[in-house]
Formats: sequence, C-alpha cells, structure tokens
Amino acid sequence: MTRSDQTVQKRQMSHARAVEAKNLEAARGRMDLPFLLLVLLLTTIGLIMVFSASFPSAYYESGDAAYYFKRQAVFAVIGLVAMIAISRVNYQRWRGAAKILLALAFFLLILVLVPGIGVTRNNATRWLGVGTLTFQPSEIAKLAVIVFFADSISKKRDKMRSFREGVLPYLVILSLMSILMLLEPHLSGTILIVGVGIVMMIVGGIKGWLVGLGVGAVGLLYVKLVERGVISYGAGRILMWKDPWVDAAGDGYQLCQGLIAIGSGGLLGVGLGKSRQKFLYLPEEHNDYIFAIVCEELGLIGATIIMLLFALLILRGFWIALHARDRFGTLLVVGITTLIAIQTFLNIAVVTGLLPTTGISLPFFSYGGTALALQLTEMGIILSVSRQMPAIRAG
Repeated sequence: MTRSDQTVQKRQMSHARAVEAKNLEAARGRMDLPFLLLVLLLTTIGLIMVFSASFPSAYYESGDAAYYFKRQAVFAVIGLVAMIAISRVNYQRWRGAAKILLALAFFLLILVLVPGIGVTRNNATRWLGVGTLTFQPSEIAKLAVIVFFADSISKKRDKMRSFREGVLPYLVILSLMSILMLLEPHLSGTILIVGVGIVMMIVGGIKGWLVGLGVGAVGLLYVKLVERGVISYGAGRILMWKDPWVDAAGDGYQLCQGLIAIGSGGLLGVGLGKSRQKFLYLPEEHNDYIFAIVCEELGLIGATIIMLLFALLILRGFWIALHARDRFGTLLVVGITTLIAIQTFLNIAVVTGLLPTTGISLPFFSYGGTALALQLTEMGIILSVSRQMPAIRAG
C-alpha cells in the first residue's frame, strides 16, 4: 500500500469516526421536555377516553367491557417504546429510508385495491391485515410523503422556485397517491396527504402561484372523478352536512347523535364515564366521533382544555422546526406537525358539524392501535430533531 493510499484510508477512518461521534452526540442530547410531556399527557387522556367511550359497545360485541381499551393500551406501550427508541437515533438516518418508504407506500396502496386482499368496511376498502389485526396503508403513506419530501426538498433550495424541478415531481407524486386513495375511497386521507405535501412545498420555497396551480390541479382531479362516478358519496354527505335533521334516522343519524352528545354536555359535562349517547346510540363513539363523547362527559371546559393541549403541542412542534439544526430537520418536523394539526382540526370540525363528514380520526384519542403506534413513532422523530439544538440548550 502506497503512502497516498494510507493517507486516503486514514481520512476515511477519521471521517467515519467523526460521523459516529456526531450520531452519539445526537443520541445523548436532551429531548424537548415540554413536547414530550404534551405527548404523554394527550396519550394518557386518550386512553382514558377510549375506555370510557367504548365499554358499552365492547361489552355488547365481545362480552369484555375493556376489550378496545386493552388493545389500544398495548399499542400505546409499543408506540411509546418506539418513540423513545427513535428519539435516540440521529434523524439524518431517515434520509436513507425516504425512497424505500415511498415505494412501500405505493405498493401497499395498490395492494389494498386488489380484489380479495383489501379489507372492506362501510363500503370502503382501506385496510390490509391478517385476522383481527388490520392497518391502513394510508398511515404509512403519510409518513412516506413527509420523509421523502423533506429529504428531496432539503437538497434543492433555489430549484424549488422552478415549476419543472420544484413543483412538478411532487405534484405527480401527490396526484398518483390521491388517485389510489380516492379509489378506496379515502377522501380524508387524501386531504391530509395533499395538505401536508403543499405545506412542505411552501416551506421549501415554492412560489405562491405554483401552490394555487397545484391545489387547482388536485381539485380538478377530484371533480373529474366525481363526474365519472369513481367517487359517488360526496353529494349525499354535503346534503346531510347542510341539514342532518332532514333524515335524522337515516343518512344524518350519526351527525345528529353527535350533536345531541355535544349539546348534552353543557358547560361542565355529565361526568367522566356517564355519557348516554355511547350506549349504542352514537356510531363510531370510540373512533371518529370520540370527541363528541369528550364534550358530553367533560363539557365545554374539558373539551376546551383538550383542544388547548393540542394547540400547545402543535405550536411547540413548529417551535422545534424553527430551531432545527438543518433544513432536513425543519421540513421533517413541519410535515409531522402539520399532519397532526390538519387531522385534529378536521376531526373536531366534522364532529361539531363545521365540515361534512369525512371519516377522520382524532390523533392520540380515536381507537386504532397501528395508527396510534405510528403517531407516537412520528413524535419520536420530532424528539430526535429536538436533541440536536445545542444553541437553544446553551441559551
């Protein structure tokens, strides 16, 4: 081996040690304590509300009043362990998984549409699974879009201002993913993914008129799918949203029962565990409409406190994004935090009648083990980014 070869080898070893030291430093850094406490608090309250909202239907369906609670608690523990583990891994490692995650998301979204493979519930084929364990590929698709967009956009900088390099590739990805999800159909998931993608593109530096073009294209795609009969449920939902009482025993039943639950809670609520609407009156009382039970049992004051906790979590997430060490970390946190923000707003807006029903869950609260585990995993990514803010810790 020549002297020059030895020099190159020493430099490579030195670089490898430097990278390892950086990873070790990231793992030992202090995670953002306020964000961690907010996540733990929302998860704990969510578990309590799942048990309170689900025990009548759980007993009726399985004979075990704690059936849904126990399953949710198991996934909460798995998610919390994953959150702590991921928070100690340098978030830069997610760059290598970006393309793999995106390819996996597309594969699963296609697989769920294959006859005989996807699981159908309530006239929608959105799930894959074995036995009683099911999950929605859209949950993986959300994370895949965030990681891929963060990795790709962070490398482009000034190129984001051009349509060909800064908008078109991401618009194609969002359009293809939207088509697959609308075929399920899964309108709420489509709205979430498109919304998060657009926000990340804006943060990445694209021009305002390009955002309008992208939104217009997605909107046109939706209209065309409705015209061709691919999507046929939108009109009825809008009609029931305008006045659910015209068919309170039919298509408007769920919204009417939800509004009754909210109205019954008043200012202070009827008391934790004392909801009447959860006794097989309100459909999806432990899932999409769990916030209605929150309002009934905890009242306006309790519901407002929970909304305040969500607001604090979202604001803290954006604060971490502003102080992230690099552009990739900023985009990762912006994407995940925006996802939580949009999903929380849409769920509460749907339950209270502000928006038409879209079948969207409330983060940390709605029953769904795999969704909760993935949400906590995403919180671990944010905590990983928060570990690498030495200037903030020093201040």
